[in-house]
Parts: sequence; structure tokens; C-alpha cells
Amino acid sequence: GAMAIIRKKTRPPASKQPKAASPPLKIARARKDGGAPALHLIKLCVGVADVRELADWQKKRRKRFKRRFNTHVTRSYPRRAEELLAGGSLYWVIAGSVRVRQRLIGVVQRRDKEGVLCCELRLDPKLVETAPRAHRPFQGWRYLAAADVPADLAPGRKATGDRLPPSLVDELRSLGLL
Repeated sequence: GAMAIIRKKTRPPASKQPKAASPPLKIARARKDGGAPALHLIKLCVGVADVRELADWQKKRRKRFKRRFNTHVTRSYPRRAEELLAGGSLYWVIAGSVRVRQRLIGVVQRRDKEGVLCCELRLDPKLVETAPRAHRPFQGWRYLAAADVPADLAPGRKATGDRLPPSLVDELRSLGLL
């Protein structure tokens, strides 16, 4: 009998394919929910000395990527994303203290340029300063219960530690008083 030759379309090897982040695999969006107290995240803000520096850095990134929100990419997708988006925030630890928070407005799972799963936390651009609370360094992010969050500062009000000499602030923090 006659033999048919079938040509199989082949893709170039992965090393020759263009690298780009994948489209979203899983998306969770903020919702209004008057139910249980919100769940939050806490994360170290590495390489930033104060809230002003974080604000400037985020503003530049929003402009560069033409976005109306901020993003932070992390490896792990939070299993409790729906709870986080029912009014939760990301609390930033800056220079050893929780200093500021940003409302979470979305959580998106995707693959990065190397094909590894990652998570994009989408953040409201508004930074809300909090009463400083000392916090030890840790890896990645952690859940933070509503009962454990520091109070927001009134708009325009600075943290008490901002008016004290830095050496006194360090001493008070080491004693757990700031």
C-alpha cells in the first residue's frame, strides 16, 4: 500500500522562543463585603529607608508601566486571596517597623519569563501611614489578622518617632515602646 508522509508542525526549542510573562492564570479582585474583619498581608520593604522613598519609587513605576495601580510580584499565591480582597491591605515593614499600608485591589497568578508560577499583588496607589510598630525581619509575606494591625495615623499627622532624635527612636523601638 501507499504510505503517506505526515509533516508534524514543530515549535522551536524553548531556548529560542521569545520570553514573556504569561497571561493571568488565576485572578481575584477586590469586593465589598461587610462580613468578617479583613485579613491582611505583611511584607518587608527591602531597600527603602522611609515612606517617602517608597511613594517616589512606586510613582515612577506606575508612570513607567502606564498603570493606575501598583504591583508587587511574589512567588506564592495566597490561598486566602478572597479574604484578603474583602478590605485587606498590604502592611509594609520599613527599617524595622510597620510604617504604612496599601489596600489590596487584586491578586493575579501568572507565569514569569522563565515559566515559573508567580503572584502579582495589585495595590491601591494611596499609601496610608500607620502608627509605627517594631517588627523583626522575615522571608516572603505573612498573613496578618485584623486584630494585629497597627492603627492608621490621621492624615497629615506624623508618627511620634519622626519628631524624636534617631538614637532615642532606636532605643525606644528596641524596648518595644515604638
